[in-house]
Amino acid sequence: MGFFTTDFLVRLVTWPSFSRLLEKHIQCIGYPINLAILCGLIANGVGNVDIDNDELGENQHYVVLRVCRIFRIVRIFKFIRHSRDLLIIMKAVSNAKRELILLVCLLFIFVITFGSIMFYIESSYNKNFSSIMRSCWWVIVTITTVGYGDLYPETVGGQLFGAFVLTIGIVFLALPMTIIVSKFSFVYEREKM
Repeated sequence: MGFFTTDFLVRLVTWPSFSRLLEKHIQCIGYPINLAILCGLIANGVGNVDIDNDELGENQHYVVLRVCRIFRIVRIFKFIRHSRDLLIIMKAVSNAKRELILLVCLLFIFVITFGSIMFYIESSYNKNFSSIMRSCWWVIVTITTVGYGDLYPETVGGQLFGAFVLTIGIVFLALPMTIIVSKFSFVYEREKM
């Protein structure tokens, strides 16, 4: 915390204009977070606060500070502007946003449809498929080919339907990826010139 406080104070003193410092949006993300943590440290004394060790529940009012500390990860995005390869990837994703939105919409439709069907096939024989939401979880795991093994169909109809969902999942993931790869190749060739 001391490093970030020192960094902030040095930037504040050495920057030509404070308003121009605030114009750098990505730099300003971390400052309120660090200031919130610093205020918490000052409020309880520098050495007395251990917001990660909350065994007795005494520091429950520091939940906001914990959440703010997570957002310091956003600083990693400052490095994107310095890497040509990461910029190419960001441009490719930006060019393929229609396809990615379509992918998410189709995933949502498949999950709801196939989850409902699997629930009605397995619910009377398999207690693990206790709700449509649990069946939708199984569909997500199956379509994305993760396959945790926490849920699996036990009836023959459920197993056949599971094989169908797995096949649809492979096709579902393969088709948009070719479009995304072609967009990436287009952006890469354009940036290479």
